[in-house]
Amino acid sequence: MGLCIALAFSSCKSSESAYKKAYEKAKQQELAEPQVETTTVAPVTTTTTAPVQTPKVVESAPVNVRTENVSWVSGAGLKDYSIVVGAFGVKANAEGLRARLEGEGYKALVVQNAQGLYRVIAGSYDDRSEAAKARDAFKAAHSGNEDFQKAWLLYRQ
Repeated sequence: MGLCIALAFSSCKSSESAYKKAYEKAKQQELAEPQVETTTVAPVTTTTTAPVQTPKVVESAPVNVRTENVSWVSGAGLKDYSIVVGAFGVKANAEGLRARLEGEGYKALVVQNAQGLYRVIAGSYDDRSEAAKARDAFKAAHSGNEDFQKAWLLYRQ
């Protein structure tokens, strides 16, 4: 029975020459087809334009902010706008990230929302635009960390 199976598998092999013949046939058909080259030319038009005025520079685009009722857990300096860089269901995990951020020089803290999630904050600010700039700087400083690229702003109620 094993001999029959081995014989069946060896007889099903395609030979290299069969592949070569198929390739040569396809190549000949390709060469036999006429090559048509098309060129599209756009019509030439002349227009007169008014002097270009430089647009006003907008300071920054609107910043999305989530609003939550949070309570302080650890760290110091909770202000109205905060940069949230992590959320955990386990307090010890949040504390570990807070300690890591403090080691990098951030004024990190942990808050807890009404649903029981521990939010890790990398910095807290009184002004929304200042917080947005700090969030962008945080993301730039941690460009290699996909999790930190999801940092967002929190407005506490």
